[in-house]
Amino acid sequence: MDELRAISTFIRAAELGSFNKVAEAQGSTPQAVSKTIRQFEQHLGVRLFHRTTRNSTLTEEGQRLLESIKPSMDGVVGTLARVRSAAREDEGLIRVAASGSMGRRILMPLLAEFQLMYPGIQIDLIQDDAFSDLVNDRIDVGFRGGNAPEAQIVSRRLFPVQQIVCASPDYLRRHGAPDSLQDLVAHRCTAYRQPGSGRPMAWEFEIDGETVFHHVQPVLLSNDPDTEMHAVLAGIGIGQIDSINASAAIRAGLLKPLLTDYLSERMGFYLYFPQRADMPGRVRRFVDFIIERLLNSQEFCINFKLPL
Repeated sequence: MDELRAISTFIRAAELGSFNKVAEAQGSTPQAVSKTIRQFEQHLGVRLFHRTTRNSTLTEEGQRLLESIKPSMDGVVGTLARVRSAAREDEGLIRVAASGSMGRRILMPLLAEFQLMYPGIQIDLIQDDAFSDLVNDRIDVGFRGGNAPEAQIVSRRLFPVQQIVCASPDYLRRHGAPDSLQDLVAHRCTAYRQPGSGRPMAWEFEIDGETVFHHVQPVLLSNDPDTEMHAVLAGIGIGQIDSINASAAIRAGLLKPLLTDYLSERMGFYLYFPQRADMPGRVRRFVDFIIERLLNSQEFCINFKLPL
């Protein structure tokens, strides 16, 4: 006999006090309920119910069985409900915030892979170079390149973001390469415009373990990292490009790294999300997936001690 079904029917009959009501709840017939209970009693060797034509009441043995078995059955039902809930967490929406270049270069291939694994999950990708307010913007997961997020959130540095001075082979044929930071004054340089002040962002180097900032006079100033990189690719000048944008072009020989003895790796690529104990399962799956794919990634940074 199906013991689990028999136990469930027994508990329902004890709670409702009527085989007819159990039949209605289960979508069966009173005869089928009565047969299940009778078989269960025969299986146990005890009588569980006093029966009348209108209702049924528990015998002493039936009452003891109910008191001992119902908590366990409730635990089983609760566990099954949690499993079903977890399965449904493979569906729904995840709101993700990232800058435009990071969304294109880093996240888009990963989002495609993630959605092949979980086709019921939709991604709402908000691309904004500003730091997103997770709570007010209802963001589940954010990504940021640069300094570590300072708000009351959970953040994880996935890999370093190098600041690489580089130029196109064409520019170097025409102007030569700088051998020192002081030589930069004689070169045409590009720069990134700071979103807040609008001023050119200083180039960043590491010298003797200290971070040193160097200001250049840019011949081209842009508030878009992709645009600055394409300006350097076009030979307009030397630029300090982050490794997320520059690494593929350097490996392809389209850009040549310069002054690598002073390379800065102070910044990083960060994943961050709100502090919450009730993170939806789909968001936890996404966070774990991203960490597995990107933690200590070598794709978006370069080891200059090895041949390119």
